[in-house]
Amino acid sequence: MTVTDETLKAGGSAEKGGCRLCPRNCGVKRDAGEIGICGQTDRIKAARAALHHWEEPCISGEAGSGTVFFSGCALHCVFCQNKSIASGTAGKYITIERLSEIFLELQAKGANNINLVTPGHFVPQIRKALIRAKERGLSLPIVYNTGSYEYADTLRQMEGLVDIYLPDFKYMDAGLAKRYSRAADYSDVAKTAIAEMVRQTGEAVFEGGNEDGLMKRGTIVRHLVLPGCAEDSKAVIRYLYETYGDTVYISIMNQFTPMPYLAEYPEINRRVTEAEYEEVVDYAVSVGVECGFIQEGETAEESFIPAFDGEGI
Repeated sequence: MTVTDETLKAGGSAEKGGCRLCPRNCGVKRDAGEIGICGQTDRIKAARAALHHWEEPCISGEAGSGTVFFSGCALHCVFCQNKSIASGTAGKYITIERLSEIFLELQAKGANNINLVTPGHFVPQIRKALIRAKERGLSLPIVYNTGSYEYADTLRQMEGLVDIYLPDFKYMDAGLAKRYSRAADYSDVAKTAIAEMVRQTGEAVFEGGNEDGLMKRGTIVRHLVLPGCAEDSKAVIRYLYETYGDTVYISIMNQFTPMPYLAEYPEINRRVTEAEYEEVVDYAVSVGVECGFIQEGETAEESFIPAFDGEGI
């Protein structure tokens, strides 16, 4: 299936059968080699598996997070920093058996955890690979790193296998979600998905009971502040804190990186200003958020985007 503005409309398909893993409901027969809106068939495709040091401190630690970047994505945000893999162009095909080996190889390299980046469209295959790897000695916490455009039913397939959820909450406003991700229903979907994640993980658990240590279980909700969208950021933070209090950690990110393909979206074709970011952080503090993370310094750099060159695959 060719990914176009028309095929990216949120909502169901009239076609019976086929893939229904995500709210796009494209109904494509991925097991027969057809390509879904995610850009993938049901063959696992991944672009990088390596120690990653740019997650939250309780995820990366000193050794790094054992991160597997899967190719393809159902959301297709216009500002995506990982566009080469989100579009499905970068990456190599691997088997379930090979994926289970990759998990064990990352553990042998000293990874703090196994970090699954954009895994939603490969959940059935990843589930099998994790079970195999655990049978062979995988003992690290499993991190599910997602844009949150997920069905709760799909997430329930990972219950008992995932220890830490690392979801985005990108927008509260349907207009922003439609313009930048062609998913006007994003907020409602993300709310339901995150509720399922929190149900599975409960309150955060840290190594040694110390919040400065590595996270062993819990949910960290990320929010990337977009240029000119501070009020929507406040709405996201208000919802999360009013709904979950200190049960979840909120990570407020300032690393928005204007990429060359944003020329059609001039209103966000710039970095977030220091004043904008501080406004959002100050708001979070004012409503009572204590369990969270902020970013300091110049994080809007393309150097923070890893090379999707097939390392470790």
